[in-house]
Amino acid sequence: MRAFILETIYNWSKKPYQKWFKKQAPWDISVKALIQFPKESLGFHLGCFLLMYDFSPQPKLENHDVFHVLTNTGISVPEEISMQYYLLGNGKRTLYLIFVIFLGTLLYPDKINLFKNAYLKGKAAYTFHHLDYKKLLHQPIYKLQTTFLISSI
Repeated sequence: MRAFILETIYNWSKKPYQKWFKKQAPWDISVKALIQFPKESLGFHLGCFLLMYDFSPQPKLENHDVFHVLTNTGISVPEEISMQYYLLGNGKRTLYLIFVIFLGTLLYPDKINLFKNAYLKGKAAYTFHHLDYKKLLHQPIYKLQTTFLISSI
């Protein structure tokens, strides 16, 4: 039930968030184009992530999927919340992130250790949440992870 509540709120809020809060241009790149990148690249790994979960790139929200790939985070609701904690630890501050963390913590108090560990890992990494990932799709994923000390959640 708690996952249903958060998923419903996400689905309800996604379009207004894309329209009014995300200012960058959509990447306009397909999964097919992503998997054409070299096998060690961020682009290829992003394409594989999208294929694995039968997703397609969401305009203006592409970075969110990149964060999943870089932190090796799954897509369950507690994992989504933990990724937001990771990004909070990394210095990202948005109203949406704070809202997800607030609701997620209320609904998943039993996962507080997971959230705390994700926050600490994000804090230990060099700031990476603000990068222009479209320009980094050709970079080897391990190079980005080691350069910014990004660890799996």
